[in-house]
Amino acid sequence: MLDLLKITNDPELARRCDELGGIRLFVDLERLGKAERQAGRNTYISNHQIDDIGLIKAQLRQSRLMVRVNPLHDGTQAEVEAVLAQGLTQGQGPQADLLMLPMFTNAQTLRRFIDIVAGRCPIVPLLETADALASIDEWIGFPGLEEIYVGLNDLHISLAMRFMFEPLANGMVDRAAAITARRGLRFGFGGMARMNEGLLPGRDVLAEHLRLGSQAVILSRTFAYHRRGDDTPFEDAILALREAEVELATRSPEQVEADRVRIAALIVTIAEKLSKPAEPAVTPVPPTA
Repeated sequence: MLDLLKITNDPELARRCDELGGIRLFVDLERLGKAERQAGRNTYISNHQIDDIGLIKAQLRQSRLMVRVNPLHDGTQAEVEAVLAQGLTQGQGPQADLLMLPMFTNAQTLRRFIDIVAGRCPIVPLLETADALASIDEWIGFPGLEEIYVGLNDLHISLAMRFMFEPLANGMVDRAAAITARRGLRFGFGGMARMNEGLLPGRDVLAEHLRLGSQAVILSRTFAYHRRGDDTPFEDAILALREAEVELATRSPEQVEADRVRIAALIVTIAEKLSKPAEPAVTPVPPTA
C-alpha cells in the first residue's frame, strides 16, 4: 500500500488523515527560491511555520510526520536545530519522523546536510534537479537516507521540459527507481490528483507508481478542497484511490506494459500541446553553509 503524503498545517485535517491510516503528514517549511523558479505556474507555496510541527504531531497516533526544510543555505544549521528541538522541551524525541532536503545539486551538498542532521532523524533527499539526477550514483549510498523522492515539478523545470510527467515517459524515473531499489531504500515520486482528474489522470499516475514499485506519493490539493458541484468528502476521495490501487495491482505483466506504453504516449501528446519554455530553466539555489 502506497504511503499517501498530505501537505497540511491544519490540525483537523491531520487528525482525519491519521484515522484513515496509510497517510504521512507533511509540514512544508521550504520557501527560499521557490517563488522565483516556479513563477507563472499554478504551484503550491507553503506558509507553514516551525510551530506547525508540534500542532500536527499532536494529532497523530499512527501516522508519521515529515518536515521539508529549505535548500542548504547559511541558516540550515539553525533551521535543522529548530525543527529537531520541537518536542524536546516536553522530554520527547524530535517530533519530525523524517527530514526532507529539497533542491540539492550534488553529493557534497547532501553530505553537508547529513553532517548537520548527524543521525538524529532519517533523511529524504528530494531529487528535483538535473544535476542531482545525473549524480545519483555518487550520493545514493550515503548513510542516514531512508527514502528517495523524485520531485517532478522542479525536475521538469530544471530539464527545460514542458510537462511535469515527461521524466516519467522518457525513463528517467524508471532509472532512479531501479537504483533506489538496488540500495534497499524506499522510493516515491511526483504528485497525484484524484482518480479522474488532472491533465494526466490520477489513475494513470497511480498505475505508474505500482509499475515502478513506488511506496510514496504526494496528494494534490484536489484531495482537500471542494469544487463547485463536487462535494466529495476527503475520506471518499482516499477510498476511491485505495480501491483503484487494489484493482491496478491485479494487472498481468502484459497489461502493465500496455498501460506503460499508453501512458507514455499520452504524456508526450500533452507535452506537445503545452507552450515550450522560453529558455532553459536555471535552478536558483541559496548560498550554502
